[in-house]
Amino acid sequence: MKKIDRYLIKKFLTTYVFAVFIIVLVIMVIDFVEKNDDFIQNKAPMREILLSYYLNLAPYWANYISPLMIFISTVFFTAKLASHSEIIAILSTGTSFRRLMWPYFWAASVVAVFSFIMVGWILPRANKVRIGFENEYVKDKFYFSDRDFHMAVSPNVYAYFSTYDNNSKTAYDFTLEKFENNQLKEKLTARRIVWLDSTRKWQVYDYRVRKLGIMKDELIFSTATPLDTTLNMFPSDFESNHAIQETMSIPQLREKIRLIESRGAEGIAVFQIEFYQRFATPFAVIILALMGLIVSARKARGGVGFQIAIGFVLAFVYILFYIMSKGIAESGNMNPILAVWLPNIVFSTIAVIMYFTVPR
Repeated sequence: MKKIDRYLIKKFLTTYVFAVFIIVLVIMVIDFVEKNDDFIQNKAPMREILLSYYLNLAPYWANYISPLMIFISTVFFTAKLASHSEIIAILSTGTSFRRLMWPYFWAASVVAVFSFIMVGWILPRANKVRIGFENEYVKDKFYFSDRDFHMAVSPNVYAYFSTYDNNSKTAYDFTLEKFENNQLKEKLTARRIVWLDSTRKWQVYDYRVRKLGIMKDELIFSTATPLDTTLNMFPSDFESNHAIQETMSIPQLREKIRLIESRGAEGIAVFQIEFYQRFATPFAVIILALMGLIVSARKARGGVGFQIAIGFVLAFVYILFYIMSKGIAESGNMNPILAVWLPNIVFSTIAVIMYFTVPR
């Protein structure tokens, strides 16, 4: 690594860290002003506000805005280098533009690897604490209010209950139906089922099982002895799902996707998008860093401000692409992988085209 590489990497990282620090600080101030009334009304302890909420909110936003801050900070400090003719001086020594891209690539890779580790395993734990605080002191207490609820617990097996109580983890007027070749083969009905934390199973009370046969049906009754049963259904399915995907690590997201697929894949898109986003974000950091170099390496007549303005416009377009593709994917009209990677694909194409327009 040459001296110029160390110089550019230092410029890259210090500008990025400073930009993230300032933006996160502004976000936290705005957030405090917005939620202060909730903190006072719900009597949130100051220690909890600082340690459980804001200490975990800061890294969340720092990671969330990393791709855009990488792009904007790269444009900012590279445009300044170009305005001082430093880029021209580097290229005039015989250094190719491709060689100039290497320190940017390595610095962005450091941020990308760190971001992947954070979003994959560390931030989900922090998000669990932060979201738990929000559910306790900011949002209204959650009660499962759906009635006559149906869900597929596995292929061709469907559960129903009229009401569910979060506090006692009890479902009332429960029905479990099993089908084969679109024909009902077995039906269990019960007055209530209760989740037992000790056994991690559902206990069925006052149940009746009817097995349908060709010649006759078989009936099993019980009002005295409860039945322990294992279902692909858990109390967590009926708790608050506010940003629940953000509290899961990569292995947990993978298991959650498998669980939903075993039930028929309903409501799977939000978890698939979150899962694929964990892998796409590090690549976005590298792509946007190199694109920032390409955008700002040329000395512009409009000065640094003009190049920074271009950077903000492109950043806005990136956000627009991301929001639109994510929304379409959540509605089920686009493959989640394509939705997550579409902004990276589009901006990679733009970066390659712009690369051939940069003076060598």
